[in-house]
Amino acid sequence: MSELVRLTEVTKVYQGGITGALNGVSVTVDKGEFTAIMGPSGSGKSTMLNLVAGLDRPTSGTITVGGTDLSTLGEAGLATFRRDHIGFVFQFFYLLPNLTALENVLIPAQLKGNPPTGRARELLDQLDIKEVADRYPARLSGGQQQRVAIARALINRPTLLLADEPTGALDTHTGDQVMELLGGLHRDGQTILLVTHDPKLATRHAARVISVKDGKIADDARLESPERAPSEVIRVRSEEAPR
Repeated sequence: MSELVRLTEVTKVYQGGITGALNGVSVTVDKGEFTAIMGPSGSGKSTMLNLVAGLDRPTSGTITVGGTDLSTLGEAGLATFRRDHIGFVFQFFYLLPNLTALENVLIPAQLKGNPPTGRARELLDQLDIKEVADRYPARLSGGQQQRVAIARALINRPTLLLADEPTGALDTHTGDQVMELLGGLHRDGQTILLVTHDPKLATRHAARVISVKDGKIADDARLESPERAPSEVIRVRSEEAPR
């Protein structure tokens, strides 16, 4: 597989240099991988996701996605980059309440000037929620809202799908369904970078688990196949994980 994402000695410091969210992180993600980033609250996992998305900039180090060095892009360039290459799935859905499910899915495509209504309806059908296309978010269950958010993330055919605790606001059963959907997208070739605090979700669905602690990579493990127990993973560099 070819490399898609590279972080090289990435550091992110907040609060006037007092708190380091990331401390010299170097890691690569290949095209087609389903990678989970795990760690306790404040470990830097969500910071890493935001930096890869170009939502924030590192204090030092470089980040490339699809061969593009994000440091070379201004704010307008980053916005275009996100629109064309990144899909987002968040914990709290962030659907606009005054728009229908279909209209919410079409938002990223409208920014490109040619919203593909047919593709939006196809995505809702593939995610088994075509019947909610004309409903507003308040009339949707949490699981339906998250599926709408996934369809919205996929509408522009992103190179990279970023998911930040996508099951955090869902019950266990619905969360499992959402993770099965993400697993299906991965099997279809989608590259996914997932942030989760749940080791069971990570080891059951992802093919690789990166553990972050105190702003550094503590472990990097590839699973022989999804749905294996943690004891069955293959360590990439458990003792010499990228720093």
